[in-house]
Order: sequence, then structure tokens, then C-alpha cells
Amino acid sequence: MLEWLLEGDPVIQYKVYKELLQDESKLEDIQNQMLKEGWVKEYLSKRNEHGHWGNKFYHPKWTCSHYTLMDLCLFAAPCTPEIMATINKIADENKSPDGGINPHTELQKSDVCINGMFLDYACYFGIKEEKLHSVVDFVISQAMADGGFNCRLNRSGAKHSSVHTTIAMLEGIERYKTKGYRYRLDELLKLQTSSESFLLDHHLFKSDKTGEIIHPSFTVFTYPWRWKYNVLRAMYYFASADRPYDKRMDDALDLIESKAKKGKWPVRSKHPGQVHLVLEAPRTMSRMSTIMALVVLSRYKKSQQWLANVLKL
Repeated sequence: MLEWLLEGDPVIQYKVYKELLQDESKLEDIQNQMLKEGWVKEYLSKRNEHGHWGNKFYHPKWTCSHYTLMDLCLFAAPCTPEIMATINKIADENKSPDGGINPHTELQKSDVCINGMFLDYACYFGIKEEKLHSVVDFVISQAMADGGFNCRLNRSGAKHSSVHTTIAMLEGIERYKTKGYRYRLDELLKLQTSSESFLLDHHLFKSDKTGEIIHPSFTVFTYPWRWKYNVLRAMYYFASADRPYDKRMDDALDLIESKAKKGKWPVRSKHPGQVHLVLEAPRTMSRMSTIMALVVLSRYKKSQQWLANVLKL
């Protein structure tokens, strides 16, 4: 297993050393290699002279600046001057009167899901804190009574939080915290706790009223996940944030384990839209999903010794 994983892109190699082997000695060298070959180099080469990827901040999906930067963040890409210039351009040019990041000039109300994702990658790459103040103010204003978030709240109205929006906000808040940002942090941490409870109350993918699966797409482990929710993404968040085991995770853990094919997790269907490149070929095994599943299962259901045996260390 370890040999197969390390045959992957430098992005995969970085995640293996950091998240499975917990060995940071090679990480800087691997990030430098990302700039010379593979996914990160290819993504960076697609940036246009006008300072964006794609046509602009949020068009087209999935080759625009927003989703390119989200992918580069998930890849653990090193920050470059070009990346930082585009993030600052978005922060300076794409704010609505409500303080949120907004790709639309004709719609004055920002989308909180987009802002959760923006927090994630902008904080990862080290944006200056003052540029986030209005974004933080906006997302705090969008918290819902049931504990989570829904991007429709300030637009068409919403009565129940969305798992899609809630996971984006959780990832953004966690990144904000771990990167050392402080503005209204206590309030964000309270929302983080309530949003985690919202997902756990739904056993990550089930109705809190009927116990039925909310939507079958939540059980399909597609990567990159874009704005869309799935169980592996959610459990990977909990593991990455070092949250303790909760019995409400059991259904999700069983589901993740059940998706393995001879110890590896397959590439699933992709979200339709333009891409810079195909990261993992269809009808093959996914190194990215396998890493995330191993991280989750070794943290909550198995053990570090089990992981060592799987990797054959």
C-alpha cells in the first residue's frame, strides 16, 4: 500500500508523509517538488495575465479562481506571489455591501458557502487579518438556530441548515483558528461547536427525524468535492480537526469502511464542469480518497497499529 501511494503525485506524497506517516522531515522538499511537476505546477500554469484563473473569480466552474484556489489549498500547495495576488484581488474587488465575498455584481447578498470556502483557502495562504474582518462579520450573521448554516438564509429564506454549507463553514473556521487569526474567534468557535453537533445529530448523512439517508450523493466519495458534501469529506474534517470519537459517527464509519475494494477506495463519478486536468482516472483506485479513509478509520475505528499493518511499515 505505501509503495502504491508514494507512486502518486507530489500532492499525494505530501499527504502520505504528513497524515499517515506523521513525518515532517520531507514536507518542504515535497512542496518544492510540487512547483516543478504534477498537479500544482499544472494548476499554477493556468493563471491568466488578468490575475485570475478561468474568466474571473467564480466563472467557469471548476477552473475559475475560487475553485482553483480551493484545490490548491487542499493540495497543501506552497504559497506563491501569484496565488497571494489573486486572493488579495478577490478580497479587494469582490466584496458586497454585506461584507461577504460575492462573485455577483447584480446580487447584493453574499453566499455564506462561498465565504466558508474563501476563509479556508485565504487563511491557508496567509491573507492579512484585516481583510477578513467583514467576511467574519458576515458569516457570523448567517448562523442558524439549529446550529449550522444555509446559503439560502439571506436570499430566499431557509428553515433548516444545509450540510453543504455547514461543512464549508466548518473547514473555514478550523483553518482560521489553526492559522492563528483572532478577530471574533470566540464567536466563531461557538458556531463551530454547534455546527459539528448539527452534523453529528444527523449521523453525518441521515435525517434526524426518520433516520433515512438524506440524499444518496452524500454516500459517494467524489474528489475534488467542490462545494458538495459527502460523508468522507465530513469525517475527514473531524479527524483533521482532532475531534474525539462520538458514537453518532458509527454509521458514517461503517459506510466508509464498506466502500473499500481490496483495501483501497475507488475513483467515483466527477462533478460535471471544466477542469484543469483529470487528477485520477475513472475506474481506478483513488489515492486521495484512500488516504482520507485511512486517516479517518485509523483515528476512530481501528488503530495506529492497524494503519501500520495496512501500509506494511
